[in-house]
Amino acid sequence: MSAQPPQESPDPSPEPSGGTPDPTGTADLATRSLHGLSTELTARVPQLLEAMRSVGTGLELHSTLDRICETAAELADARYAAIGVVDTEGRGLSDFVTHGISTEQAHRIGHRPDGKRGLLGALISHPDTVRLADLSQDRRSAGFPPHHPPMKTFLGVPIRVQGEIFGNLYLAEKNGGGEFNDYDVHMVRVLATEAGIAIGNARLYEAATQRERWIDGSVAVTTALLSGGDADDALAVVAEQARRLADSAAGIVLLPAEEGGMEIVAVSAENAATSLGVVIPAESPVVDQLLRGEPVFVDDASADPRTSGRLTSAYGPCMMLPLHSGGRVLGALVTPRARGGRPFSEAERTLATQFASQAALALMMAEAQRDRERLAVFEDRDRIARDLHDLVIQRLFATGMMLEGAQRRSIVPEVRDGVGKAVDELDVTIQEIRTAIFALQQGPAEAPAGLRTRVLREINMAAVPLGFKPAHRFLGPVDTVVGELVGKNLIAALREALSNAFRHADASRIEVVLDCTATLADGRPGVRLEVADDGVGIPDSGRRSGLRNLRRRAESLGGTSAYGPGLGEDGGGTTLVWEAPLQ
Repeated sequence: MSAQPPQESPDPSPEPSGGTPDPTGTADLATRSLHGLSTELTARVPQLLEAMRSVGTGLELHSTLDRICETAAELADARYAAIGVVDTEGRGLSDFVTHGISTEQAHRIGHRPDGKRGLLGALISHPDTVRLADLSQDRRSAGFPPHHPPMKTFLGVPIRVQGEIFGNLYLAEKNGGGEFNDYDVHMVRVLATEAGIAIGNARLYEAATQRERWIDGSVAVTTALLSGGDADDALAVVAEQARRLADSAAGIVLLPAEEGGMEIVAVSAENAATSLGVVIPAESPVVDQLLRGEPVFVDDASADPRTSGRLTSAYGPCMMLPLHSGGRVLGALVTPRARGGRPFSEAERTLATQFASQAALALMMAEAQRDRERLAVFEDRDRIARDLHDLVIQRLFATGMMLEGAQRRSIVPEVRDGVGKAVDELDVTIQEIRTAIFALQQGPAEAPAGLRTRVLREINMAAVPLGFKPAHRFLGPVDTVVGELVGKNLIAALREALSNAFRHADASRIEVVLDCTATLADGRPGVRLEVADDGVGIPDSGRRSGLRNLRRRAESLGGTSAYGPGLGEDGGGTTLVWEAPLQ
């Protein structure tokens, strides 16, 4: 059948020029439009009204679009129906909802139409009612992709929401082999008007729900950051919330790295451990833009030259948002979607930017809170150091002198020997207290660069709250073969292990072994840290955030972290083993 030009029937319902028509007005318009027409059309009014009622049910946007497609197909007796949603720029389609095409067919067809060419593209640039007897013969037709079902008859009607074009309703393949008639055009036009109202309501509901979700997510992040818990756990909450709210494949938090660039410190995604600790160099144009406080929006991260790299090769649309507050850039939040995923809308970009600003403010408040707590700790350490020097050492020294006097006056050899040993022990104790005082008085900026010295400093600092000094042993040239990145994470692991032993183990004996001559399970040379105690051991239930942190740090370097029996009787206590390859 040869192509026919677009057929215009007597216009019973002029297209609205603006505003939001109400359902009563739509029904009245439909009644006046159908007045005086054939009894066949009038007989279909109940079907139309039922279709309008069905379309107006529910508020979820995508289900509303599905319902409009199904209702339109039933109303016009068409085999296929679709709605093409026009993107915000009005140049193509941001979504394409179908009825009549199975999931298997859609999978075989592949990419859905983008509306940038062919008949669908023409309807975007000229949103008018179009009726064709054979769409393949129309000069605007661009044909069908492979595996697409054959379609001949066609009816396209624009859908307006609050006076603006939302998209187009397409119908194809009239059942029975006939063509779409004037009655179908009238019915579908009225349905499209009601669809515009339903879509407008669904959009408003979706926008309100989306804002509520982002606000709830901001509250959860603020609570986590200000709870005083582990900083790594709080940043993980930021990543998890951002991933959930943005409906993205991953949520990534980056902080400025000491050597320049930005380091990935928290990831919510599959295989997150492979990304932790990765540093994006300062030369990256994206890092430069983020550190200036400017957001970066990318349509396809795998193809954009600004984001080329191993981390972005599997991603498509991506939002990279600076975490800045008070004129400072604290880090960045990245939420990428899978390759080929739906682009982020303007509303999503705005909400995500607000979320990042709230997270940055919470980070600053948490940092200020930690500074206050750190200052209080330093003041307490100074007080303890003064008390140890002015009171404890003086009393021990006086006690030692009294014992020496008693030793000289004693005529029993066994007593003299026993008192002598006690004096020697007091001398050792005084030296250990002086070492602890020195550690207490050392500030963070005074920490020396050598790994051995840093390990000793952590051990001496732990001796004060523990009440005894953990034993230690070094194997191999730890200062020369262990890289800076591994060393930094090893010190953090040692600090976490000693802190856990003090807070939970109730131990009386701790041994620290640092071996840089170890061989890992896969044969690589590595460094192994063992912290063993004779405490109560790890309970079967309870929080595991510290152990998770240790494991994450090791896995980010390609190593492992595990624990086993300790130094106590019958293996009582815990031995933590943390290892990583030499770098």
